[in-house]
Amino acid sequence: MSRGLISLVERGFADHVPLYRLRQISQGLDLEIVGYDVRSRTGVVDRLLDEAHAHLVAGAVELLGRFGWEVAPEVSYSRYGERGSFDLLALHRATSNLLVVEVKSELVSVEATLRKLDEKVRLARFVGHERFEWDAKTVSRLLFLPRSSTSHRQVARHASVIDLVLPGRTAEATAWLRHPVERFGGVIFASNANLARTRRGRACRIRAHRAGRGQPERENGPARAE
Repeated sequence: MSRGLISLVERGFADHVPLYRLRQISQGLDLEIVGYDVRSRTGVVDRLLDEAHAHLVAGAVELLGRFGWEVAPEVSYSRYGERGSFDLLALHRATSNLLVVEVKSELVSVEATLRKLDEKVRLARFVGHERFEWDAKTVSRLLFLPRSSTSHRQVARHASVIDLVLPGRTAEATAWLRHPVERFGGVIFASNANLARTRRGRACRIRAHRAGRGQPERENGPARAE
């Protein structure tokens, strides 16, 4: 198999590769293509993806908690046939700004990600009020990605589309989290080194919600990420 063909798959263009070729590649990686899904026979790939996503979520929770946001992780919703879950739904009570955070360990499809994010932003006020009695004036959005050459390249490649919805980047987004005085959209790239320090560091106190109605409770969270 040519390097060019492998490169297409590695760079996220598997839809340009014949299915029989994808099956050949998957066999070499001990994977199995079932319908439109790729599954790991050993479970290693799934565990790695879950772990990477969990680390990014933990870093995002710590960052929001540091700046005084009330955070609700994994909030499910079902309304008028639209179903899914918020990776993080957060409220900055002082400014009544509601924030939808989408966490991706890998940006497979920009179009699908933005489409689902738009759905969540439309439903955020309703879900926040129904589940936590949050009354928000504005709804903002952040996409949380690992800081890697692949993530930067994918965002740069689709900048003309992404910038219409998520024009801010890490420094600007972090500054906004401190003082969220208006509606905002942006992308935060989190470095693996920062996440590693977060996991190893001392525990800090953050305000977090359970996925249900109730008051915030204090929980242990990961240490400050720089």
